[in-house]
Amino acid sequence: MLGLVLLHSGKGGGLSDMFGGGMGAAAQGSTVVEKNLDRITVVAAVIFVFTTLALGLLMSTPT
Repeated sequence: MLGLVLLHSGKGGGLSDMFGGGMGAAAQGSTVVEKNLDRITVVAAVIFVFTTLALGLLMSTPT
């Protein structure tokens, strides 16, 4: 999760600059790489939330 969030671009560059997106990406908005990174990050976050809740419920259930 942490690695995916750190790959996102801030105000300056980001993953798109690493692959040569540079100035063109700033003028055109998000690139395909950044959109896919957004999707992967959202899916990973949803899986993380559900597994955390499931583990919490399993650990709180008395045996």
